[in-house]
Amino acid sequence: MNPIEVLIDHDYEGERVDKYLSVIFPDSSRAALQKAVEAGNALINGKPVAKNYRLRAGDRLSFSPLAVRPLDVTPENIPLDIAYEDNDLLVVNKPKGMVVHPAPGNYDGTLVNALLYHCPDSLSDINGVLRPGIVHRIDKDTSGLLIVAKNDFAHRALASQIAEHSFKREYRAIVTGHLKEDSGTVIAPIGRNPNDRKKMAVTDKNSKNAVTHYETIEKYVGYSYLKLRLETGRTHQIRVHMAYLGHPLAGDTVYGHPPKNELSLGGQCLHAGLIGFVHPRTNEYMEFQSPLPDYFTKFQRSLTLED
Repeated sequence: MNPIEVLIDHDYEGERVDKYLSVIFPDSSRAALQKAVEAGNALINGKPVAKNYRLRAGDRLSFSPLAVRPLDVTPENIPLDIAYEDNDLLVVNKPKGMVVHPAPGNYDGTLVNALLYHCPDSLSDINGVLRPGIVHRIDKDTSGLLIVAKNDFAHRALASQIAEHSFKREYRAIVTGHLKEDSGTVIAPIGRNPNDRKKMAVTDKNSKNAVTHYETIEKYVGYSYLKLRLETGRTHQIRVHMAYLGHPLAGDTVYGHPPKNELSLGGQCLHAGLIGFVHPRTNEYMEFQSPLPDYFTKFQRSLTLED
């Protein structure tokens, strides 16, 4: 497998190489990445490094994940809403309620099960046997666009764009209350919640830099309709950052305490409405948008505009 190559920027100055690799491969376990580093698969400026090597701005990282065993996830004939497809990648519009890849409690009915049926012989294997083709994720109860790599060449190129912050991701959300400023940027590190390992939190301990840009589109009585752009892509980033500001997403039972009128949402009111990237083969910039889904607009219509 050809290595992924990345030029380290100032944002990751001083970061351990194994922690940085978890940014590029968010669906790979830290232990698997460390094994690959220990096997000599991580080169900095052409030389192998230890897993605790601290990155420097300007370092050239070359990394090859360890080989994976044959895939054993069952293909399922689940309809896919495909916004774009070619020999290198797909852009899929994921519905709310669908899990992206198999995990404990969700071994079927996932996007990966559907992808294995749709294109069984053409998915990258960089992220392992349970996550073929998956370059980035969105939560089960978040709807919208995500990109899928059909080969390792495309996967490496797209992962590099995400790591270098050139991969464009915009979301739409309804949050509780009105933010102090109508637009702004949240810069707050995200890591595991020290009191609940199933949740993420803004914390300085074992965390990663996280940046979310937001803009208020409309104000309702008790709610705000936002456009958000991710500069980084941490687990639950938008949900955590909005809760950190005191304005959790409507319907978010993990990071908020939704009243009865929000429970019909069946989870957070969050839609990945736009992605933009440079095509790994043609070097053409491509951008795709997804209209707001019914669950989102139905809740929106139930709200009263602020005078």
